[in-house]
Amino acid sequence: MPLSAHPLLSSISSPADLRLLSRDQLQTLADELRAYLLTSVSKTGGHLSSNLGTVELTVALHYVFNTPEDRLVWDVGHQTYPHKILTGRRDRMDSLRQLGGLSGFPQRTESEFDSFGTAHSSTSISAALGMALAAKIKGEERHSVAIIGDGAMTAGMAFEALNNAGVADCNLLVILNDNDMSISPPVGALNRYLAQLMSGQFYAAAKNAGKQVLKVAPPLFELAKRFEEHAKGMVVPATLFEKFGFNYVGPIDGHDLESLIPTLENVKHLKGPQFLHVVTKKGNGYKLAEADPVAYHGPSKFDPSIGIQKATTPAKTTFTQVFGQWLCDMAAKDERLVGITPAMREGSGLVEFEQRFPNRYFDVGIAEQHAVTFAAGLACEGMKPVVAIYSTFLQRAYDQLIHDVALQNLPVVFALDRAGLVGADGATHAGAYDIAFLRCIPNMSIACPADENECRQLLTSAYEQNHPVAVRYPRGAGAGVAVDPSLQALPFGKAEIRRQSSAPATSHQKIAILAFGTLLQPALTVGEKLDCTVVNMRWAKPLDPLCCNKLPTRMICWSPLKKAASWAALAAL
Repeated sequence: MPLSAHPLLSSISSPADLRLLSRDQLQTLADELRAYLLTSVSKTGGHLSSNLGTVELTVALHYVFNTPEDRLVWDVGHQTYPHKILTGRRDRMDSLRQLGGLSGFPQRTESEFDSFGTAHSSTSISAALGMALAAKIKGEERHSVAIIGDGAMTAGMAFEALNNAGVADCNLLVILNDNDMSISPPVGALNRYLAQLMSGQFYAAAKNAGKQVLKVAPPLFELAKRFEEHAKGMVVPATLFEKFGFNYVGPIDGHDLESLIPTLENVKHLKGPQFLHVVTKKGNGYKLAEADPVAYHGPSKFDPSIGIQKATTPAKTTFTQVFGQWLCDMAAKDERLVGITPAMREGSGLVEFEQRFPNRYFDVGIAEQHAVTFAAGLACEGMKPVVAIYSTFLQRAYDQLIHDVALQNLPVVFALDRAGLVGADGATHAGAYDIAFLRCIPNMSIACPADENECRQLLTSAYEQNHPVAVRYPRGAGAGVAVDPSLQALPFGKAEIRRQSSAPATSHQKIAILAFGTLLQPALTVGEKLDCTVVNMRWAKPLDPLCCNKLPTRMICWSPLKKAASWAALAAL
């Protein structure tokens, strides 16, 4: 849909333009923004459901607060497309998540309106608190606002920040964007408690109680009002957040600008830590996304009039699918196996495992640190935990990985999805550090499967060990190698020579390429051109000493361990 179809939106180049509009124009702007957002994301792919849910909230925040002087910190960051569109990046949305284009998350180097880079969960309150206290120290009058999703509130870091902020003498606004949905459905006792109390049923009952008093005795309006507020205080999570030292306001409808704007204007003038509870709906305004917010969380390109369509040709098997099937097969064989995920059931391939083995499936919420130590506790009692976690998210549990698992030499398997580069998700989600930060940890081993079948075999090898092992595999499909359905393991720590050079052993031109993981295939191609020996190393730790001792001294390490040599440099050898 051309921009001319959105005349009001086309007039907005920055939030300053937005603040010139009348209140009556804001709903029209929100409608145009939602339509433009849907059209834009359908052409580029990207996060959709979460952004459709924050349209009115974004409009209200930029209307009430003097951004960028006032700081907005979005958590986890995949709800910021409306924010990007309203802050001067509308014309670049066609470059979203592409090389040289807009990031899919807030990025400080991209815009002055992105006050903090957020892509991992539950960091916003900590960052906004730091900004609020910095303003106080410098004597600056500005506001700091953290917008955090209810799924992100399951993480311990969010409550660490609340605990700190409640006693900090500064002006901080925390907005809980409650859409009852993270990427996977949110879990845990806290979420269950919030979901029940935030559903509005008890709150509505409290309001009805107040209305009954008014009907019976209209002159007692103030008494009825106090009664209603008292009843509300008993049934909404006000007590939870007020115990942290916050003034709780809400819940209010996050799609009702007539509620949002006056409430934000009132809260803006209050001193001290404030907590505003806003209820939104993921996918709001697009029925298909409302009905299935998980499917529309991060779709590829699609036709909005039709929706996401299943591929007409069978897709190649992904490494995630290989892991998911292996997990189910191994669980059927060994009743000690338990599967753990930090709120990434779909992304890590655990949907079938949850259905088949619900008593051995644990989604711990967005709590990577807890996931790892929880696995350690299970391992202490003779269970065989498998932690399915993205490489980039394992970074968040590094202390627990060392202290609670590795130093105690516990047999925990870490299935590291999205290892290596991840394309459109950008630097924050790239699994670029796992080999470096895992190799230095005592007792830890690292397997790097070259293809789908090796992934299954090395997962079995890792599971058979009596110490911690990580199996790292990339996003997406492999080379199309058929997968043996058996649970056959490969020898621990052993490499294989996949191609032998025909050059004499004494030749100074004899070269060996050591390939780790899926880089084996391009290494074999180069090996044929240059008559190199090619080794499928399989293990980044331990390195196979017997295999390496048989190789010439002139070697190229084709892996993330070092910068891969360029094709031109290889061809020149």
